[in-house]
Amino acid sequence: MKQKLTQFARFFGFEVAGYRSFRGKPDPDRPWEDDPEFLMIYSAVVGHTLVDRKRLFMLYQLVRQTASLEGSLAECGVFRGGSALLFGKLKPTAKKLYLFDTFGGMPATDAKKDVHRLGDFSDTSLKHVQNILQGCSNVEFRQGFFPETAVGLEAERFSMAHCDMDIHSSVLEFCRFFYPRLVPGGVLIFDDYGFPSCPGAKAAVREFCASQGVFEVYLPTGQALIWKS
Repeated sequence: MKQKLTQFARFFGFEVAGYRSFRGKPDPDRPWEDDPEFLMIYSAVVGHTLVDRKRLFMLYQLVRQTASLEGSLAECGVFRGGSALLFGKLKPTAKKLYLFDTFGGMPATDAKKDVHRLGDFSDTSLKHVQNILQGCSNVEFRQGFFPETAVGLEAERFSMAHCDMDIHSSVLEFCRFFYPRLVPGGVLIFDDYGFPSCPGAKAAVREFCASQGVFEVYLPTGQALIWKS
């Protein structure tokens, strides 16, 4: 029976593995389930984001990892502000947080490269996100279409930037703008890289990496990273 189930799972691209534990605890650790600081922040942001707990935990770790670096933080694709709130709660007070979004839904997309369409994710507003982040200091909202909304920031440097823009053209422009402006040790993180609903996002990251001779790091959460050496 076990052999048949294994063969059936492999036919559909899955692998059957035993659940391992040590003295009744999961192996390996699952800190997104029991880290007190993260869970406190998660309880505040979960109702304002489509990003799941594991992906939020990756953002949590990276914001802390890059906190001591010079440079600002940025998020492109803010939606209802949940992950931006995580940034705002964790970042050092002096660090600037730039938030880029139309705050009105998806811009025009390319049907040959993208699944999402014009107007998707329109259930948000600038006012809604501003209300959520009103207790966070040093936040600047950039409403409109990226990269036009980055005009004036050409000399800015960044320690971390989060891309949650879903579509090929926007993700590629994100890479082109932020990668040259990352400080050494800085990181770009892409929310949608591994998801079949966002094929254009993966294609854009790979296209950019190939042009720069760098490599993305894929995470089991579906996210991907590009580090700046």
